[in-house]
Amino acid sequence: MESIGRHLLRDAAYGRLRGAIVDGTLAPGTALRPDDLAERLGLSRAPIRDAIARLTSEGLVETKPQSYTRVTEVVAKDVEDAAAVLGAMHDLAVRHVAATIGPERVAAMRAANARFAAAVADGDVEAALAADDEVHAIPLAAYGNAAASGTVERYTSLVRRAERLLFTSPQAGRSVRLHDDLISALAAHDVARATAVNAEIWGHLHPLTEGLS
Repeated sequence: MESIGRHLLRDAAYGRLRGAIVDGTLAPGTALRPDDLAERLGLSRAPIRDAIARLTSEGLVETKPQSYTRVTEVVAKDVEDAAAVLGAMHDLAVRHVAATIGPERVAAMRAANARFAAAVADGDVEAALAADDEVHAIPLAAYGNAAASGTVERYTSLVRRAERLLFTSPQAGRSVRLHDDLISALAAHDVARATAVNAEIWGHLHPLTEGLS
């Protein structure tokens, strides 16, 4: 069995590299050299290799044997495909919980959206992304479907790079309003309205992908 130490190091390497790719520190096209990354992160090559393999499976890294290992470009179809999958998972959650979601969870969503609106107004992209995650995580957690949660975790990174553009654009205000509409529909236990708004939320990334490859 794998030791706990190696498991934690692998997760730490994955988390650091994934974060650097998503926030643009490691820009699209950046070459990833395990020796260099191991030195920069103070780790051995093994957890770096494991992290790169995981990121490759998630579409954030591409590798050609004996040629290159690099951060993938932000490709419109990849973003749209991932957004469609995320929208479907959140649709399952919203449909499942809309009729029964309690006031505590609704209040938590309102508080998260208030933080989101404030972050957007301040131009704080990192805080906006974190608050956006909080808004959507609440009905997903209430749904309690591990497969849905795992799928969301798997595909969020591909969408996140496009969302960084969204939350610095004039469309960010629309995201605040759509969150409000979703929360109001859930508070009213209006399943049809909640699912319609959820579809609009996950569909409005499309204009941002039009200029991508």
